[in-house]
Amino acid sequence: MRLYGLTGGIGSGKSEAARRFAERGIPTIDADKLAHRLIEPGGEAVDDVVEAFGPGILAEGRIDREKLGAVVFVDAEARQKLNRIVHPWVARKVAQECAAFAQKGYEAVLVDAALLAEGGEREPWLDGLVLVLCSAAIRLERLTATRGMTATQAQQRIDAQTPPEDKAPVADWIITNEGTLDALYARVDVVAGDILARARESETPH
Repeated sequence: MRLYGLTGGIGSGKSEAARRFAERGIPTIDADKLAHRLIEPGGEAVDDVVEAFGPGILAEGRIDREKLGAVVFVDAEARQKLNRIVHPWVARKVAQECAAFAQKGYEAVLVDAALLAEGGEREPWLDGLVLVLCSAAIRLERLTATRGMTATQAQQRIDAQTPPEDKAPVADWIITNEGTLDALYARVDVVAGDILARARESETPH
């Protein structure tokens, strides 16, 4: 089984692209959702996160993601501290899900994560990287229109991420998503076909 990355800035349409990839036979492991589960009641990272950030991030005895976000999206050091706690757990969960998909016979799987290729290099465990690009202005508009964020909150989240354009040199495929949903689907379909063809080629004896 081949493992590919799917990344892009918040509001780029990466999640919609992931859904389309799944429809085309390439399941996606959502690293952000895995991270969210880790800090929900009973999650493996809850105690460490509360110890690191204090009771101010709690509401009714559980971690309030909005309160935590208010801390980490304006403070790079706090964000790095959270990542150091959560990322090792996310990596373990991703490995478990990859193993499960491999047992089911999938030829390729995507790991959907905003933090891929952060250092300007593609992770060595990936067979390829898909980057979804969209202008910051359109992303800001989407976040305020569909996620209920204020313009300030949306801009903080955009600013907290590495500019997605910086990852273009290490991406194997770039999907620009500034038009209709059908246009996005058409671009994803082309990339999905290419990924599956590569996966099958790698399995063919030479």
